[in-house]
This record gives sequence, C-alpha cells and structure tokens, in this order.
Amino acid sequence: MKFREKNLESGTKVLAGKSASNNEELIEQVEKEELVFHTANPGSSFVNIKSKKPSKKDIEETAVFCASKSQDWRDNKSDVVVHYFYGKDIYKEKKMKLGTLGVKKFKVIKVKKKEIENLIKK
Repeated sequence: MKFREKNLESGTKVLAGKSASNNEELIEQVEKEELVFHTANPGSSFVNIKSKKPSKKDIEETAVFCASKSQDWRDNKSDVVVHYFYGKDIYKEKKMKLGTLGVKKFKVIKVKKKEIENLIKK
C-alpha cells in the first residue's frame, strides 16, 4: 500500500490516500480510536493521523494538509471546510460508490486560505 506520507512537527505520521480505491485501502488500516479527515466537499484524500491521542496542533496541521490536497482548494483557492472523525464512526454500504464512505458523527474545522498557502510554501 502506497499512501502519501507526512510527518507533523511533533513527529507524528500522517497518511493520505491518492485515489478513490487508495482512500478505501487507507480506511481499512485505520484503527477505531484514530482520527480521519476529509473535506466537507467531495474530492479530497482521506487523511489519517497515526496516533490515538493527537494534540490540538496535530489536528490543526492535519486539517491544513487535508485541505491542501483537495479539489475544493485546487478549484477555489479559498478557505476549506474539513470534517474529522474517529475510525469507529466510519461505515460503508454496498450501494456506495468506490471511495465513498459514510460517517456517523464528525467535527468541523475551517482551514483558512493563508494556512494552506503557508503549508504549500514550505
């Protein structure tokens, strides 16, 4: 399995899918207590923090990374809304198309345009 990988400032590893099928592979390896991120709008990687107790900074950094890899950012170059949720809250029904997953409950982070631009400059 080949995913995009990023190490956060804390050293915590983050994995991101590269395609619809790769996103599904990524979700298969997520543990129940790990966080997963995806933009509110369709067309982004699922991103997984490989930690059961990420810091607030880790969560914010991961949301910015997720937003930077989205179609929403690519197409609009403006703030991006990101949802994050636990692995235990993800489900897949047979009728859902490849790369589409359901989420029982999630939290929301609004990632500012400037934060994404700063990440891309690094």
